[in-house]
Amino acid sequence: MTESDRASSGANSLPLMERKPTQPQVFQLDEASRFLAPNGPALIGPDGTRHDIPPKVFEVLRFVESVLAHNQAVKVTPLRPELPIDEAADAVDMPRDELRAYVAEGWIPFRSSQYVDWVKLADVVELKARLKAESRAALDELLSEDLWDEQTGD
Repeated sequence: MTESDRASSGANSLPLMERKPTQPQVFQLDEASRFLAPNGPALIGPDGTRHDIPPKVFEVLRFVESVLAHNQAVKVTPLRPELPIDEAADAVDMPRDELRAYVAEGWIPFRSSQYVDWVKLADVVELKARLKAESRAALDELLSEDLWDEQTGD
């Protein structure tokens, strides 16, 4: 159903996000993200009750709405701010050995207890975002090169 279809049918629902989420997403509020914005987003109950929420929480709810609107399920799992490396890798959908290699190379800090190496979830999320951005930039650079279009004379 398009926006105009919703409007003409009187359907009372939020517009869908433009792109279907295809990857797991980890959301975490840092100290600065916990504050409410003046006249910011809010949840409105069926009875009209307004519950103000931080802008980052609105981003989370839009993600959930988009996933559900595309006929997919959502799993909400609370995660500790610090996790064993394997759990952190699972949380961000990264191979465990790959995350262990990045930790061993010093890309993110860790601490060791008797049997477990721990990392901060925020550090792992930031690493995953940085790797994705670097990969996207490298691909964009390759695609922008004229080498693909040049003809070589043999």
